[in-house]
Amino acid sequence: MSDSHLKLLKGNEEFVAEKLNQDPDFFKKLSEGQSPDYLWIGCSDSRVPATEITNTKPGDIFVHRNIANVVVNTDMNLLSVLNYSVNYLKVKHVIVCGHYGCGGVLAAMSNKKLGLIDNWLSNIKDVYLANEAELSSIQDENERGRRLVELNVKQQVINLSKTSIIQGAWAEGNLPILHGWVYGLEDGKLKDLDIKINKPSSIPNIYQFENA
Repeated sequence: MSDSHLKLLKGNEEFVAEKLNQDPDFFKKLSEGQSPDYLWIGCSDSRVPATEITNTKPGDIFVHRNIANVVVNTDMNLLSVLNYSVNYLKVKHVIVCGHYGCGGVLAAMSNKKLGLIDNWLSNIKDVYLANEAELSSIQDENERGRRLVELNVKQQVINLSKTSIIQGAWAEGNLPILHGWVYGLEDGKLKDLDIKINKPSSIPNIYQFENA
């Protein structure tokens, strides 16, 4: 039987000791509430921890993660996180962050049958189909995968802007601003994809809700 899980408990002891050494009131202050400025929608990949790659502290970022950072308007888990962060925590920014070399994106590029996850990856196949002309023109498979990672992030930001939660906040004159980023596993750097949406007029009219 593997005891590798014990290193997590040991790591927790070291984490607590380090934080208390830096600030004896660290956990007391942390327990009093949270007011993060950011909601991070990222991939579940273990190599892309939001707070570590942004050098931020516990309490700075509200986080939702799933396979390939997908925003689906029927995903009650994501919508619950989005509603709470936007309407109660009043986050100022929502960041969709993908990463190059994403296994979910690469799997969606293939015709392999993987099981239950195939239904989830269908959302990314839709992104591929919508951009098939561009993607098919990229001969190098690695570069094609990198481009699909970027296109997937951009589409998920657009999907966010279509939600009643985001548009409701905008209608009341509130934030957030929506952003799309990509993380490079090979160099540890974040890339801003220059997609920034903060008003309904930035999306097609058919998706815009009328104000009550």
